Amino acid sequence: MKKIIALSVITSGLLTAAGYKIPEQSLNSMALGAAYVAHTSGADTNYYNPAAMSFMADKQYAEGSLTLAHLPSNVYTLIEPYSGKSEEENILIPDMHYVANAMGDFRWGVSLTAPGGLTKRWETPYQKLYAEEFTLKIIELNPSVSYRINDEFSIGGGLRFIYSEGKVYSDGAGAGAPIKREMEGDTFEFGYNLALLYKPTSDINLAVTYRSNIDLKEEGQANLYFGGVGKQYDADVTVPLPAALNLSVSKTWNDTFTLELNYERTYWSSYETLDFNYGSPITPVLVPYFDAAQPRDWEDTNTFRIGATIELDKITMMMGFALDETPVPDKTIGFELPDSDAKIFTMGFRYQQTDALSWGAAFLYDGKDARSLTPGVADNQVLVNGGGFSGGGAYLTTLGVAYEF
Repeated sequence: MKKIIALSVITSGLLTAAGYKIPEQSLNSMALGAAYVAHTSGADTNYYNPAAMSFMADKQYAEGSLTLAHLPSNVYTLIEPYSGKSEEENILIPDMHYVANAMGDFRWGVSLTAPGGLTKRWETPYQKLYAEEFTLKIIELNPSVSYRINDEFSIGGGLRFIYSEGKVYSDGAGAGAPIKREMEGDTFEFGYNLALLYKPTSDINLAVTYRSNIDLKEEGQANLYFGGVGKQYDADVTVPLPAALNLSVSKTWNDTFTLELNYERTYWSSYETLDFNYGSPITPVLVPYFDAAQPRDWEDTNTFRIGATIELDKITMMMGFALDETPVPDKTIGFELPDSDAKIFTMGFRYQQTDALSWGAAFLYDGKDARSLTPGVADNQVLVNGGGFSGGGAYLTTLGVAYEF
């Protein structure tokens, strides 16, 4: 089987965890900017550190939240007619979590999350040539168990069941290129997660979590057109969804104020090349456009997070800050992923309505740094001219409710 570049936007989108990853998958994690690994407290403990389930009170926990993600336009600036602006997007992201009663030293829980996804659309001609529309959805079901070794130490782990689907359209007519692509695909894959928690004292927690690499094999159909004449192909591509390691420490003062520091390492260097396959030879005239492996050469990234929690009578206040690196080098940046380093600011609260019921809200601002490109560096035939990206980022607003019984 040969390769097909028509799937490249889907693959790039699946591997945008540093740029479009959504690590905040609950009310508390959103309010703390995902500095929520060592000191977890609700049903979302199953997702963020399943080992910590061992130290929760012996009752059942359930919670869910809904997040509205607003993605401002990305702006590419060069000279006319190469400059362009993407469309604004609004995406709803749900999550649900549950932790069961203890069974001796064992405990189990389950989470349903949407840990990544976006919609990126360009209507300007030279951007539309590469990414007229890209829509990606990722859903993860994550059952986990914990085991309490003693009063200071516990371990945990679980399985990751991931379903993703994507939709891609690109059209070069406005840029003078008589080529067009339409593609839809999906995949169902598996992975695992591991966790441990150590409590050297009653007010200090040390935690380590690890999420495995998952090879994603996207399968679907790609329609390729040249001069208005098209043909459909079965297509697939296998790429890594890289592993991630979290190291966290939290300290609590007077059972009221907690500070957590979190370091995350994401192993993007496994993403070296995009290599695509389809079920029959493509039309020869399209080979230069759609039959070429694309180097990516992404880099491992570091994310540094700090979160603060203040517990009052019935209200818990939370805030966070993070520095997030992009894995995308200038050489392989594209319009489907105009990513850059980011600074993340968060805040939120939880109100204890009754002994069993609580609710709250949180807000996150992801501010992307402007990114200038040196002429002659990028592989993309537009971006090789230089220019720069600005705008982008995200505004996330979350409403959540939790119940203990």
